[in-house]
Parts: sequence; structure tokens; C-alpha cells
Amino acid sequence: MLTLPELAERLGTDVVHARTMVKEGKLLAVRDKDNVLVVPAEQLDGAEPVKHLVPVLTLLADARYSPEEALRWLTTPDDSLPGTPLQALHENRATEVKRRAQALGF
Repeated sequence: MLTLPELAERLGTDVVHARTMVKEGKLLAVRDKDNVLVVPAEQLDGAEPVKHLVPVLTLLADARYSPEEALRWLTTPDDSLPGTPLQALHENRATEVKRRAQALGF
């Protein structure tokens, strides 16, 4: 988990831009046990969000998933994928992840 200053450093930007990325739904952020806003580092591929993450986050938000529920869904292993949805995005297997996320809204 990265704090916003850590995220900004990893992205090579400032904290305002990092916060804007979270606000615009480009990255998922949750509150840790100390109520600090943190971003799971697994959402990044180097200094960029994982390809196809934004549309999946949008689909999860449209299905009324809270950030915590979305994070749980993205990081829960699924033998039929195999792996987690987030791992599948890293491996360019986004079509199935998007299909599954879209089905959550129905």
C-alpha cells in the first residue's frame, strides 16, 4: 500500500496530481487502519496504472461497489481466471475481467 506522497513519488509527480488520479477514478484508494488514504501498489505497472484498470474501476463503481469492496473483488483469487482479476489485468487478460465486472451490475 502506498500513501499519496509515496504514490506521487512513484509516478514522478506531485501529491495533488496523485490525489486527482484517485478522485477521477484512475486509481483505487482505501483508508487503512489509521484512516490514512492508501493506494494498492499492485494497481501500477511501473509508473502508470495497469492497462484496462480504469474501465474496470468504472464498471465496479457502476455496480455500486465501495472502494473496499472493489479492492476485495480485484484481489480475490478466482480459479476460473486463474488468479486474481488484478493479476489478469497485469497479464493482458482484460476482456474476461471486464466481462465479469460488467456482470456484477446485473
